[in-house]
Amino acid sequence: MIAYNELKKGTLFLWNNEPYEVLEYNFVRMQQRRPSAQTKIRHLKSGAISLQTFKQSDSFEELELEKKLAIFVFCNRGTCTFHAAGKPSERFMLSEDIALKGKTQYLKPNTEVTARYIGDELLDIQIPIKVDLTVVEAPPTVRGNTAQGGLKQVTLETGLIINAPMFVNEGDVLRINTELGTYVERV
Repeated sequence: MIAYNELKKGTLFLWNNEPYEVLEYNFVRMQQRRPSAQTKIRHLKSGAISLQTFKQSDSFEELELEKKLAIFVFCNRGTCTFHAAGKPSERFMLSEDIALKGKTQYLKPNTEVTARYIGDELLDIQIPIKVDLTVVEAPPTVRGNTAQGGLKQVTLETGLIINAPMFVNEGDVLRINTELGTYVERV
């Protein structure tokens, strides 16, 4: 059992027999009132996000997810196809909105991802925190005011457009942070 004050960002728990994940957590103590925990939680099955305040009397059951490696194959018309790692014949499809939460531009075919399950039910797909993508289009570097470190917009092989330093050229491989959508380093 998890007490209300043991919740933290990323904690998975069962509340009213439904699976939730803590997105934000704030422990609040007010004068002459009992402490409470203000949280922003996401329902793991529907993806709905809600604000919830928990009191001292609240306790939760910790949720254990089974994680399996999977390989991203492709996305077409809002549906993404994956297969189990090492088993290309075991393909499964998921809605792009539920599976990747709008992060398909970070994935190229044959990228390793993590599939999260509760029992036999597939919840969602977690993509790597950092991915390596090739630059397909980069404007030429123009000399000028670069005292503060100039940036330019480059297009990557998946169609993603990001800001990168001036020294990046076409054909370079960049490491991208998928949580922030930013340039990390040249590989």
